[in-house]
Amino acid sequence: MSDYALLGRQLAALLDERDPLTNGAQTCALLMQEIPDLNWVGFYLQRRPQTLVLGPFQGKPACTPIPFSQGVCGAAARSRTTQRIDDVHAVADHIACDSASRAELVVPIIHDGEVWGVLDLDSPRLGRFTPEDQAGIEALVAIFQAHTDLEHLMNKPG
Repeated sequence: MSDYALLGRQLAALLDERDPLTNGAQTCALLMQEIPDLNWVGFYLQRRPQTLVLGPFQGKPACTPIPFSQGVCGAAARSRTTQRIDDVHAVADHIACDSASRAELVVPIIHDGEVWGVLDLDSPRLGRFTPEDQAGIEALVAIFQAHTDLEHLMNKPG
């Protein structure tokens, strides 16, 4: 089991630039290195209305863009709630970027009432993510948000 309190302190120490791309890259690298049984970690950002596009990540090349209407990442953005999926192959509209992925955890990132993006974690192990992992990753997302100027990458109408 991961020590999320320690990871939170490590993440806060890494995030000193306030830049969303730099901090996103640092967050992904830390999670990929420190959380076991992951094969992909990354951000998808709402850079176009109702659409997520690939941001900083660690892992194999990824699918992009993802409409809010499709997949686990789209469901997290659409519902504004974390999606913890034990078996992605049981999800009818799962978007399979890496056929080795079996479990997924997606945390939405809300800034000023709008979906900024999501943090997506994939694992090749069925049932990889526990409620404790969900709470830990949600806490890490809160640290990322507190140390990052998210408005710099917000999709602005007009």
